[in-house]
Amino acid sequence: MAQFTAEVFQNEYLPDGGTDVHAIVRVTCRDAGTAGSGTADAAEVIIVDTSGSMGEAGIAQGRHAATAALTEILDGTWFAVIAGNHVGTLVYPYAAPGQPQMARMDPVTRQQAIAAMGAFRADGGTAMGTWLTKATQVFDSVPQATQRHAILLTDGTNEHETPEQLTAAIAAASGRFQCDCRGLGSRWQIDEVRRISSALMGTVDLIPSAGDMAAEFSSLVRRSMARGVAGVDLRVWAPQGSQTLFVKQVAPTLEDLTARRTQVNPLTSGYPLGAWADESRDYHVAVRLPAKSVGQEQLAARVQVALGSEVQTQALVKATWSADESLTTRIDDHVAQYTGKAELAQAIQDGLAAKAAGRDDEATSKLGRAVQLATAGGDAEMTSRLRKVVEIDNAETGTVRLKKGTDKLDEMALDTASTKTTRVRK
Repeated sequence: MAQFTAEVFQNEYLPDGGTDVHAIVRVTCRDAGTAGSGTADAAEVIIVDTSGSMGEAGIAQGRHAATAALTEILDGTWFAVIAGNHVGTLVYPYAAPGQPQMARMDPVTRQQAIAAMGAFRADGGTAMGTWLTKATQVFDSVPQATQRHAILLTDGTNEHETPEQLTAAIAAASGRFQCDCRGLGSRWQIDEVRRISSALMGTVDLIPSAGDMAAEFSSLVRRSMARGVAGVDLRVWAPQGSQTLFVKQVAPTLEDLTARRTQVNPLTSGYPLGAWADESRDYHVAVRLPAKSVGQEQLAARVQVALGSEVQTQALVKATWSADESLTTRIDDHVAQYTGKAELAQAIQDGLAAKAAGRDDEATSKLGRAVQLATAGGDAEMTSRLRKVVEIDNAETGTVRLKKGTDKLDEMALDTASTKTTRVRK
């Protein structure tokens, strides 16, 4: 049975009249089991771009990657394969009207699915909203499968439906399944695909070349199959008169959960966390309290991890008002470093967007700030990625010059890496 623990990192001391409390809550899960090993059935959908831009070589590699993914799906898991171009098409299983549009994985159905993917052809345009709509229909045909995960691969932009149609499809899929999205090559739009992955509690990343697809698909499905606990929520209780400013995941990736808020009771908000394996994740919780004077203490927040209606563990965020500046001016290392990583990610994304729009002065300023933040935070990997886009004259001051003729893939790799974080050590 899965075991959850939670611990808090914070500076609880506020100055006289101070209001805002920040804390990092680390949640750890052990003994999660594997997908489908608990009370909920698991389901996996593989969505492969088969639009004309993939070409026959890309289709062959996509078929190979999907085969690798199917190999990793555990027997007994519900699964399906969807081909995506200007429509989403269920390639496997063959479903009669009114029948489940998923099959149970076993050696026979695995081989049938691999054979069915022989029908993949590079043809048509790209309308990712139709792919999501088809996946939603497929998942909903098997209501007993409540742990739901999909992989979505695209190599191009969403040119064959309106932005409003994609937005509607994302909204309809939200909360129905999780989706990790991957973009192949340099023709796809990161912001567009990130919208999908963020809303569906997944990740977005770059696959530089078609030959890398199989390894990435295998890795994604292995991670999905290792998640034995579904339907986990983070609950934040804050006292009457207070305000929860935000709740953000800060490790292993940056994700603002604030807009996913649901009301549990008048003082408690819930934030869905999806499915879990044996892992740890860090969350930044910020609460604004009514100002109080020196010497007073208050419970600022009670952060709970819930599985369904059952609370698994909790951690307490505290506030103590003090006149001792050595206490009130100290910023907890975890809060400071993760706040810096969030600012770094935003600076990178804003800088690359400005560069793409031809606003070179703004791009130089934003990417210079990113270099400064990465240097101050000792993030050598991000600094190395930034060097592929800018010439660094002074890292400490963020003095940089835009490089001419940068490789588009280097820029995309920098963008997708911006939201990945490394664990802050205690």
